[in-house]
Amino acid sequence: MYRKDKKQEFFTIKARKEGFPARSIYKLEEIDERFKIFKIGDRVLDLGCSPGSWLIYISRKVGVTGKVIGLDNQELSIKPGINTVFIKEDVRNYQAHDLDQKGKFNSVVSDLAPSTSGVKSLDAGRSLELCRVAFEIAKKYLIPEGNFVCKIFEGEESNEFIKEVGKNFKTIKRLRPRAVIKGSREFYIVAKDYQPNV
Repeated sequence: MYRKDKKQEFFTIKARKEGFPARSIYKLEEIDERFKIFKIGDRVLDLGCSPGSWLIYISRKVGVTGKVIGLDNQELSIKPGINTVFIKEDVRNYQAHDLDQKGKFNSVVSDLAPSTSGVKSLDAGRSLELCRVAFEIAKKYLIPEGNFVCKIFEGEESNEFIKEVGKNFKTIKRLRPRAVIKGSREFYIVAKDYQPNV
């Protein structure tokens, strides 16, 4: 008989009890606790923000003096906070909403994931494509010394992509948060201290 992964059940139930629409909140929380990504007053761009768990977390961390802009082609299942703006758009069409008018960001975070096929190499390639889009957006809109967090699926080219990202940041780490489902190939790239002219 099929049984769900106990870890998946734990974080899913925990999210429901604490009022978050998805368990992904605990991935971001662990990343933030370990690497100190967000602070009061920050401006943050959240790519692939639906259903909204990361938006809730970031909104609380940056406070009323901060600003969070979320971008996704799917609707939110939450009502954005007063310091949050949601743009319904595919990240590949981000220029349609002219983010240049939104200013620069202290952090760009991406929980983007492709529609999976079950073919590991194909899914990894699709994930990498989204990561490259997120990285290009980060390079354009991050302030110097800013942070970049990006979900990626393990694949043949993932290590090369990490090296590519690392050229523009002082530090770069990879982390598989505890809330990642058992058997999933996802992990997160955490890059700090953006160096735009490197």
